[in-house]
Amino acid sequence: MAQMVERDVRTGTREVSGWAVGGTVFAGVIMVLVGAFHAIAGFVAILDDQFYVVTRNYTYSLDVTGWGWIHLIAGVLVAIGGLYVFTGATWARILGITLAVLSAIANFFFIPYYPFWSLLIIALDVWVVWALSRPIEEPA
Repeated sequence: MAQMVERDVRTGTREVSGWAVGGTVFAGVIMVLVGAFHAIAGFVAILDDQFYVVTRNYTYSLDVTGWGWIHLIAGVLVAIGGLYVFTGATWARILGITLAVLSAIANFFFIPYYPFWSLLIIALDVWVVWALSRPIEEPA
């Protein structure tokens, strides 16, 4: 659906459509949620090494505690990035896309440890990238 931008004749300012604002808010909320999910997964891995079942013969092998720290740090960064997305600044949208891509990559490597959870987070990250890459307004 095309984004609608209206120009106020009296002030000459442009109004951003509700679709664009809604997409940004959606992306920010999902990023905070994904950040919380990352942090929870990280705490679990750090506190209980035996919680995640480690598969054998996976190309990319890392200690479960190492994954815990990666997820904890990624979770904090993604959540903070999600809060910055609420500002609507272009740099925050770029930061959000970058963090969502990095989160998806980290979860790709985490698939053997917790497949369903990793695939769910990857899907949410793809949604965030889609929402943040939508145009805010059409050119005049």
